[in-house]
This record gives sequence, structure tokens and C-alpha cells, in this order.
Amino acid sequence: QWATIRIQKGVKKPQPQMLKTPTANGIIERDETPMEKEIARLHRVDFEFSDIFYFCRKGFEAIVEDEVTQRFSSEELVSWNLLTRTNVNFHYISLRLTVVWVIGVIVRYCFLLPLRFTLAAIGITSMIVGTTMVGQLPNGSVKNYLSEVVHLTCSRILVRALSGTIRYHNKENKPQKGGICVANHTSPIDAIILTNDGCYAMVGQVHGGLMGVIQRATVKACPHVWFERSEIKDRHLVTKRLREHVMDKSKLPILIFPEGTCINNTSVMMFKKGSFEIGGTIYPVAIKYDPQFGDAFWNSSKYNIVSYLLRIMTSWAIVCNVWYMPPMVRKEGEDAVQFANRVKSAIARQGGLTELPWDGGLKRAKVKDTFKEEQQKNYSKMLVQNGSIG
Repeated sequence: QWATIRIQKGVKKPQPQMLKTPTANGIIERDETPMEKEIARLHRVDFEFSDIFYFCRKGFEAIVEDEVTQRFSSEELVSWNLLTRTNVNFHYISLRLTVVWVIGVIVRYCFLLPLRFTLAAIGITSMIVGTTMVGQLPNGSVKNYLSEVVHLTCSRILVRALSGTIRYHNKENKPQKGGICVANHTSPIDAIILTNDGCYAMVGQVHGGLMGVIQRATVKACPHVWFERSEIKDRHLVTKRLREHVMDKSKLPILIFPEGTCINNTSVMMFKKGSFEIGGTIYPVAIKYDPQFGDAFWNSSKYNIVSYLLRIMTSWAIVCNVWYMPPMVRKEGEDAVQFANRVKSAIARQGGLTELPWDGGLKRAKVKDTFKEEQQKNYSKMLVQNGSIG
């Protein structure tokens, strides 16, 4: 269609255009002008070979300063905190610094690690035994009360096992029963950080091993929502079970991490819309860790859970802030995606995090071909429209 229009109209000599100087907003000068506007600024009619330079420049920008994949690696620190994980190149800068680092290694591995491991073992054992015993009681207020006591007590022991120092803000906005608590996701310990201050009904896939033992024990005392591997792929079944839980105002609020994967402590990425299709009141929570005392981010594509927990338990401490935000409900005429984006923006602003539109699934998968094709279609439509207008 473009070629036909070009032949009918004839070739016109393009007029030189002045390029707008972009504003520096990173390690490179990146211009965030949309494709349609920038190419239209270069010429007002048809395809020109100069359009190629626009796409080349965008490609170079993405390579030099990729705003997506850098969110899946540990956060860069202004100064080294004497942990091996943060910068291995700093260990031997000077003799004095090396001596201090060695002393820190001895303290963390020979004193803190055994103590923390002991506390973690006590907390996990208490969780399994306590919830199993409470699960034998008949359903009622007594069982619910004892279940909350067991969950809170064991969670607080586990937080002590991490030398956790947590500051909770705006407690008047804490999630209420029958609601849905959504938070940004940095680490598997996010759930422990939140249950240290209140009880929640967890949502997730059934696991084996020690995690499976904990799941089977806790579900007897508390209405957690665990799915089999085959069920978790059935979106309608998941939505149905979660909606039934939310409709019962006597049940604990559901805790969901809509990003679906761990993102480093700098950003919030796309929220999956499923959590916002259930209905009910959404209680946003922002979690922000202080990396100077320990990096809580879990790079699951690089470290398994055992290696990660070892790194966490040999850090100096886990220090973070948690902000409970005012409840949010879906507005009239607002779809699930718009609602999810509005909640994500609120969490990003409160936690001082960068808001990104990308799917966290890019942590393990390549960009879908449909995304590339969408850009190609937009460019094609723009050429046809410009040609037809001319």
C-alpha cells in the first residue's frame, strides 16, 4: 500500500530537519519522544532512509543502558558494606580494609550464622508443630485466635533469625479481613516481613520437601490457598477460589505479589491483572530494603534457594521500611489492567521505586515476537497514513 501511494505521488526531495537535542537522563542521552512524533519531525510524508538511523539509535540506547535486565541483578551501592556479595573487587584495596573484612567474615560466619540457623530451626519447627496442633481443633473463634498467635510468634522468631529491623508506617491502613494485600516483590522473605506484623492467607503453588511440609501443616490451621501445578495454570479456577475467599469477610486478607517474580530493590515492574479481577478492596503495601546492611534481592536465575538463604543469613542484618497505604477500589469504567497500573504507581511513589511497564517474566524469557510485530505494525500504519494524507 505504501509503495502504491509512493508511485502515484512521485518522489519528493526530503527537506533537511534539525534534530532536537535530547536531555541527559542517564549514562547516555536518551530521548523519550514517541516514534510517531520523532519520525514525523524528520519528515512529513513517506519512508526515508534516514528512518533507519532512528531505529539504530534506539537499539544502541537499549544495549548501552538496558532498563530491564539490570533490574534482575543486585543493586549497586554507593559505598561497599564489607559483604562479599556486593563487590568482590573491593576486598584487597588496602591492608587495613582487608583486615576489617576478614574480621567481619569471622563474625558473620562463626557467630551470627550459627545463632541465626538455630533461631530459624526453632521458628520452622514451632510453625509445623503449632499449626498441626491448632489444626486439630474444631473451626471457631478459638481456633482462629490460636492460629494467629502461632503464625505471629513463629514469624517473629524467623525475622530475628535474619536480624531483621523493620519499621512499619501508617498502621491504621493495615489490610483487613476479606481484602487483598498486594506488595512489590524483592525476596521470598517479603512474606515473613509482612506476617511479622499481621496474619495473611498465602497464595501459591504446592511444593515438595520442607516447604511442602510447612504448607500442609499451616493450611490445617489457616485458610491458605495452595494450588497444584496443574491447577495454577487454570486461570478461571484460580480466580474462582480467590473470589470465594475474599467474599468470606471472616477470613484473613490474601497476600499476593502481582509482579510474579523478584525484582531488585530499585523498581516495580508490571503487575499481573489477575489479582485485580477478583473484586474486593485492595490494600497496597510498599516494601523498601536498606542495602547497606544486606542485599535482600533474590536472583533466582543465578542462585538456588539454599545459596540465597545462606547469603541472607551471613549478611549484617535485614533492614527495611514497610508502608501501609490507604485501601483502593476499582473505579467505574476502569478495567483490571488500568486498576493494576494505578496501584503499581502508588506503590512505586511511596517506596521511592522506579516504575517500569515491563513484564517481570523477561527475567527468564525473551521478548515475545508479538511485541516486535506491534512496533512494526505501528510504523507501517504511520507510513500509510502519512502517504494517504499527502
